[in-house]
Amino acid sequence: MKIVLIACASKKLSKKTEARDLYISPLFKYNIRYAKSLNPDSIFILSAKYGLLELNEEVGPYNQTLNRMNNEEIVKWADGVINKLSKKTDLKNDEFIFLAGEKYRKFLIPHISNYKIPLEGLGIGKQLKFLKERIKDEQ
Repeated sequence: MKIVLIACASKKLSKKTEARDLYISPLFKYNIRYAKSLNPDSIFILSAKYGLLELNEEVGPYNQTLNRMNNEEIVKWADGVINKLSKKTDLKNDEFIFLAGEKYRKFLIPHISNYKIPLEGLGIGKQLKFLKERIKDEQ
């Protein structure tokens, strides 16, 4: 199976809604469109507050980021994500595509055998350019 993991974003709607609609930053929206263009079996959101989210999961807005957590807190967060992921995917055999920064990947990757990080090393501007080009090619 092919699984895409997308990091949450700080820009959010101010009301409870499905996770796919909660995050309103341009980067998040392009990540979702790119993820869908890959025809994955599943797309999940890596939420700093809620851990692993399904796209249709109802969640409310929050103001939490891994950037304000220490390593111990991030490890605890990652353990929760891995626990949920292991119930929904095969961590050893599925292919995982990370559309998420280093803080969101760092403690997940050691548990996953097969992964790709297409945006690795790119600043936000270059990530947007990469995503826009790939989405345009898919249309």
